[in-house]
Amino acid sequence: MKRTSSWGNKFILSAIIQGAIITGLTISVVGAQMVSSNVNIIQFLSLSFDGPAKWFFLGYVFYMILVVAIATTAIFYNHLEINMEKNIRGVRAVMAWIHLIGMNVGGAATTISMILAGLMGSGALDLILSAGNTELQQNPAIMDQFIPPITTFAGVLSIGVIVGGISYVSTYLQKNDTINDKT
Repeated sequence: MKRTSSWGNKFILSAIIQGAIITGLTISVVGAQMVSSNVNIIQFLSLSFDGPAKWFFLGYVFYMILVVAIATTAIFYNHLEINMEKNIRGVRAVMAWIHLIGMNVGGAATTISMILAGLMGSGALDLILSAGNTELQQNPAIMDQFIPPITTFAGVLSIGVIVGGISYVSTYLQKNDTINDKT
């Protein structure tokens, strides 16, 4: 009998969706570069670690790391459910849902907020929206309004990962409730 990993499948699907989102963002940024000769993304990225632009770069990199982390988590759940033949039910299933939602909502919202903060604070968003017909003017003061949402979303991500870790470890340590007929 072939078993499937319910939680592994949920995390893989969410990694695919998150990967599509970051791919869409990448296509949008490259598309802005192609549409307007005045928008130079390479030049913008070269300024990434100077002022608010670093938040764009960090948010983008963290988003890619998030996609890999979600996919890796799917492998962990797959190991529990398939290789170890563990069932995730009851409170542990609720905790796994918190893990899935926390990583996807908290992680994505944190990184997208960072990306948006970098684009707005560096003036790149205005430059992109005006199709390059304006000058790049930094507005570091705008960054202050992004601190509370980024912190809140990072808290949601952290809670999801911690609760998921507890669920995973407690499931890992539970005795199998299936009978193995491997004689």
